[in-house]
Amino acid sequence: MAAAVCGLGSAPAARAEGVTIPNFWNPRARQERMETQPSARTVRFLTDDDFPPLHFAGPDGTPTGFVVELARAVCERLAMTCTVQARRFDTLLDALAERQGDVVAAAIPLTPALRARFLATRPYFRWPARFAARTDKGLPAPSATALADRSVGVVGGTAHAAYLKAFFPKAAAKDFTDLATAEGALRRGEVDYVFADGLNLALWIGGVEAAGCCAFTGGDYLENRYFGEGIGLVTRSDDPALSRALDDALQRLWDEGKYAELYLRFFPVSPF
Repeated sequence: MAAAVCGLGSAPAARAEGVTIPNFWNPRARQERMETQPSARTVRFLTDDDFPPLHFAGPDGTPTGFVVELARAVCERLAMTCTVQARRFDTLLDALAERQGDVVAAAIPLTPALRARFLATRPYFRWPARFAARTDKGLPAPSATALADRSVGVVGGTAHAAYLKAFFPKAAAKDFTDLATAEGALRRGEVDYVFADGLNLALWIGGVEAAGCCAFTGGDYLENRYFGEGIGLVTRSDDPALSRALDDALQRLWDEGKYAELYLRFFPVSPF
């Protein structure tokens, strides 16, 4: 329990301009690299255009976002010709299986069911759970002791509610029907903390609705059993060479600082 509560097991991170940048890559993987050769074929990436900041339609309608620009950087790193096509989110995996594209670059969680059908790279993004609090109350950083009898807003029936109950049992959990309602209660001082998905909280903290009221407190929580493995680039199971090349390119983009550059562009408030 103590390891989970302290956030141990979270991704090692770098900092740049006050923004925490997660590092999901194993340094030992550098010793396992194979030199990848540019592919003569055009690699077709499939994405969705309605999930900012990961993937969304730019001002001219062209797909963009952190995931999309990372995919484009992968193509450049591998000297491959690539296209990016937006489709409805719930059709992406079927389109991949039907060979209407070669890679899915979207926020589809890595699960055993997905791995049974497809190949995937190591995660390049994960969904941290975070606590947020008002900045004017001087509340302590979350711990099992510090949260005793403190009110914590959480969306009822979610993994975050289950995690809070399991690892912060003395907290006074207050269930809300949706995150926006919980965030509003935090802004008005009706709860001491909110515990929720770090990405959505980051967008709120940096947006106009929060009006500068609140900030993250404590560390990130990345327990797979509750919050999943994250997301990777997904390919068909009969395309292992492409999957290995994508994995290697992602590691190299981290080493070369390109991942950090893109992360800072799309995450002015880091969810980590």
